[in-house]
Amino acid sequence: MGSEWPPIDKGAIRNILVRSTNWLGDAVMTTPALTAIRDSFPGARITVLANALTAELLESHPAVDEVVIYDRKGCHAGFGGRLRLSRELRERRFDLAILLQNAMDAALIAWLARIPLRMGYATDGRGILLTHRVAPTREARRLHHVDYYLRMLEHFGIVASTQKLSLQTSPEEDAAIAELLAGYGIRKDDFLLGINPGATYGSAKRWYPERFAAVATELVAAWGAKVVITGGPGEAQIAGEIDRAIDAPCINLAGKTSVHGLMSLIRRCNFFITNDSGPMHIAAAFGVPLVAIFGPTDHTTTAPYTDRSIVVRSEADCAPCLKRECPVDHRCMTAVTAAEVVKGALELYAEMKEHASAR
Repeated sequence: MGSEWPPIDKGAIRNILVRSTNWLGDAVMTTPALTAIRDSFPGARITVLANALTAELLESHPAVDEVVIYDRKGCHAGFGGRLRLSRELRERRFDLAILLQNAMDAALIAWLARIPLRMGYATDGRGILLTHRVAPTREARRLHHVDYYLRMLEHFGIVASTQKLSLQTSPEEDAAIAELLAGYGIRKDDFLLGINPGATYGSAKRWYPERFAAVATELVAAWGAKVVITGGPGEAQIAGEIDRAIDAPCINLAGKTSVHGLMSLIRRCNFFITNDSGPMHIAAAFGVPLVAIFGPTDHTTTAPYTDRSIVVRSEADCAPCLKRECPVDHRCMTAVTAAEVVKGALELYAEMKEHASAR
């Protein structure tokens, strides 16, 4: 299938630039692709170009040697900023650019940086700027995002040895979160239930504070759990509403951690209740069992990539619409009840306990 493009001499590739996706969740779903790149080019230096948030997520990934921050609102703003960034990259003399992001901007920067080999999907009208391109077929667009990224790489002989998501935290980061939780009376052997009510993409993806609170209250009673609310600064208000509504002690850490801290906090959780969001994918990468609530987004392409998850969604006739804001009555989310989410959580946890006892 790749015969129309010159084959890549993997042994001659010593310096690779990978353009990351911009959203945290999408970046987590590219981690099997990063592993595939590392496996295919074991002697190469791999540099990831990413925005600040995604850079923090990926800078400790074992497949990555360095992360360069693309500051589109600061020193790399506007066309002049892109030229500046391209000059900076040109000085690094990359042999190959692998564009996991689909935008024209990613191809333009790689082209301006004079990277001789430029690989990616021919999306956004950028095919002419790529030396190795793949048409985004209807079949490819229907794939789960993990498989979508891997499919492009496979086209050029970069094959994954695993499709497993992978993230990494440091012992220091984990210890800092353990100390933070200890200050709230959470011991290392306490069952910690994470509640993640946010979704950066838009309000249409957000379930309701009172229903999150009802689920947490039920699971605290069932499991004797301690509750922590996670999220970014933009979720502080909805997290506060949940905190006040939960009929049990609760720690609200929404907006109070860095990305590194959020990763360690989610990794510490024993169970996670979440909207479709970046933290959902972080939990999946760390193997934290979770219930994911889906509304306007397509669960077939962005569901948590783990067998330790249950997706709860309604069969609304307008879903998935992929809209940021609901133009009608938000029926895809109003139809999801707290009882359904509690049932999914109890069933998944019981199933996992059964499997553990059978070993």
